[in-house]
Amino acid sequence: MGISYEDLVVGSTTEVGRYTFEPDDIKAFAKRYDPQPFHVDEEAGKASHFGGLVASGWHTCSVFMSLLVRKLGSDSTSMGSPGIDSIRWLKPVRAGDTITMYQKVHDKRVSESKPDRGIVSTEWVGVNEAGETVITVQTKVIFGLRHPGGANP
Repeated sequence: MGISYEDLVVGSTTEVGRYTFEPDDIKAFAKRYDPQPFHVDEEAGKASHFGGLVASGWHTCSVFMSLLVRKLGSDSTSMGSPGIDSIRWLKPVRAGDTITMYQKVHDKRVSESKPDRGIVSTEWVGVNEAGETVITVQTKVIFGLRHPGGANP
């Protein structure tokens, strides 16, 4: 069995993966999902307040989700998320940037109404090569318990 509720330790930080945002990928994602000029056209990006082509924040979130699912594995006990509490795009992700994504576990508790699962409060953090945080996402995820009713919540 993959990662379950019991495996997630409050206070822990896990590197989820790295991704380089290539210009063609930025433009392809943006043309389909966020067609603002500074995401789809390099010249428009240069003329914008960004001074160059930048990735959509939604692209950054999508990449993080992809890396996270791959890290957790298809056999994790994840049951999805009841929602995102906040997203902050703190710095632009520029063409060629490699972002390292981390997941921090802030809190967790076993559900009172469904004691076979727990709710885990996490923060996603993306950091560029300069060590600058470019994105943070506060979210909750539901995970099944490996041993419901066990002594180690």
